Amino acid sequence: MEEKTADYTTQYPVWNDSMKSTYKILVPDMLPWHFMIMEKVFKLEGYDLEVLKNETRTVIDEGLKHVHNDTCYPCLCVVGQYIDALKSGKYDLNHTALMITQTGGGCRASNYMPLIRKAIKNEFPTVPVISVNFSGLEKESSFPIGAKLFLKLAYSIFYGDTIMWCYNQTKPYEKEQGAADRAREEAVSFVVDKYEHGGYRKYKKINKRIIELFGAIPRTDEKKVKVGIVGEIYVKYSGLGNNNLEKFLLSENCEPVVPALMDFVLYCIVNVVNDGKLYGHSRVTSAIYNLVYKIAHHMQKKIIKLFEKDGNFMPVHDFEHLRHCADKVINQGVKMGEGWLIPSEMAALAETGVPNIVCAQPFGCLPNHVAGKGAIRTLKNIYKDENIVAVDYDPSATKVNQENRIKLMLATAKEQLYGQS
Repeated sequence: MEEKTADYTTQYPVWNDSMKSTYKILVPDMLPWHFMIMEKVFKLEGYDLEVLKNETRTVIDEGLKHVHNDTCYPCLCVVGQYIDALKSGKYDLNHTALMITQTGGGCRASNYMPLIRKAIKNEFPTVPVISVNFSGLEKESSFPIGAKLFLKLAYSIFYGDTIMWCYNQTKPYEKEQGAADRAREEAVSFVVDKYEHGGYRKYKKINKRIIELFGAIPRTDEKKVKVGIVGEIYVKYSGLGNNNLEKFLLSENCEPVVPALMDFVLYCIVNVVNDGKLYGHSRVTSAIYNLVYKIAHHMQKKIIKLFEKDGNFMPVHDFEHLRHCADKVINQGVKMGEGWLIPSEMAALAETGVPNIVCAQPFGCLPNHVAGKGAIRTLKNIYKDENIVAVDYDPSATKVNQENRIKLMLATAKEQLYGQS
């Protein structure tokens, strides 16, 4: 009799913390800047966590084989990275788990768990899938993040943002090639040392040190095109998802401007607050989230003051200013996917001298297309010089076509910049 395969919706291995000392946890490389720190934080907590770095075409092909072609491109990339890694022979399949983050919003990412389980159920039936979320999803398979680890990860977002922000404002102008890369490595080591030996919560001192490390690098005063990157969170940050967009812009003699990850975190928090005001959701929950928002926003404002006092770099955006920018374009009740955050970032970039923008659009992400591409006309009516190109990322879109579209935008940007000098 033919043996039946396990039902991936009800029969699957479940993670529990007793596996902590014997299992390796694989994580897709969604946030390269921030995972450099987070990976170390998890290891210091005793978890053998590895951020995957496989980015070959094989990853995309594996995703195409194991994910329905109507599913969004980020899911295809994530599943493809998992499958390619599990097939590599590098890991003990009886002691390997997969981890994914979920916001719980109106996005297909809220359904990634069953999609991943379905993809691995036949070839890798012993591999558990873990969800990191704070919205009550996948209670049986949720990763147990206590208050201590939660705080460490929250602080790491601020540090990752500052490193990313300073690096991108230094790399295009460095007089000595490789200086910015060395500063990045030194900054990450400095932050990790604070986690190892205590003091990781002294965020003002740590951010000040990061800013100083990059500020000490000699830079040219050459005028270069600044290009903002906005869009769905995976293709906004992941080199696999956006074909290494930041590196491409650097190769085109541009300065990439990538908004802070903390903006997305604050967006998710404030949406819960807005739910109480706009949709009648729990007032108690809204009040708790409002308190968390005030604490995080207060920290962000302190970091902005550090940037302003140092004077070497443009500071990260104040999230309250982002909310004000959103109100010019779209209601803050539009919160599916990245919702109102995308047009607000495009508006804030235009107001801070970055009118040239790549809006990264992954296949299958309807909220991103509506709130991103759908808001471009309104934004151009408000900001006459805004120069936006919406670029689609999917398995059939070639890198050459994507880069050619961006080059057309850059041609206009360079004409505007150098024509005024």
